[in-house]
Amino acid sequence: MEARNLDPNHSGVSADEELPVETVESRLEAVTAERDKLLAEKAEADDRLLRAHAEFDNARRRLERDKSEYLQFASMDLAREILPVLDDFERALKTETADREYAKGVELIRQRLLEVLRRMGLEPIETAGKRFDPNEHQAVQRVETADAEDQAILDEFQRGYNFRGKLLRPAMVRVAVRP
Repeated sequence: MEARNLDPNHSGVSADEELPVETVESRLEAVTAERDKLLAEKAEADDRLLRAHAEFDNARRRLERDKSEYLQFASMDLAREILPVLDDFERALKTETADREYAKGVELIRQRLLEVLRRMGLEPIETAGKRFDPNEHQAVQRVETADAEDQAILDEFQRGYNFRGKLLRPAMVRVAVRP
C-alpha cells in the first residue's frame, strides 16, 4: 500500500488528486442531506423545549391557582364553623336583659367577630325590604297576606351569608304570598 500525503481539509482525498464530478456531487448531496436532517432535528428539539417551558409555566400557574382556591375554601370552611357562634351572639342580643352594660359588651364582641369575618370575605345577605330570591334565601314559612307584595320577605329567622361572592348559607326567611 502506498502512503499518500493527505490534506486535512479534504475527506480522504490527496491534494494532487481530483475526484470525478459525480463523486463530488454525491458527497455534496450527502452532506446537504445530513445538514438538512440535523437542522430538522434541531428545530424539533427547539420546539420540544418551548413546549416543555410552556407546560412548566402552565403547571406553575395552575398550582398557584389551586393553592389560592384551597386557602380560600379553607377560610370558607372556618367561616362556616364560626357562623353558629355569630348566630348565638345575635340571639343573645335579641333577648331582654336587665344589664345594659352586659348587652353592650356582647354587642361589641359580636361586632369584632363580624369585622374579622368580613375581612376574611364574609358578606351578610340583606333581606329587609327585599323580594324572595331562591338563590340567596330559604323560605321557612309562607304567609298569605294582602298587606305585603307577593314574594316580599316579611321576617328573617336566620341571617344568610356569602363568602367572597359564593353562597355560604342562605338566609332563612318568612315570605308573603298573595291569597
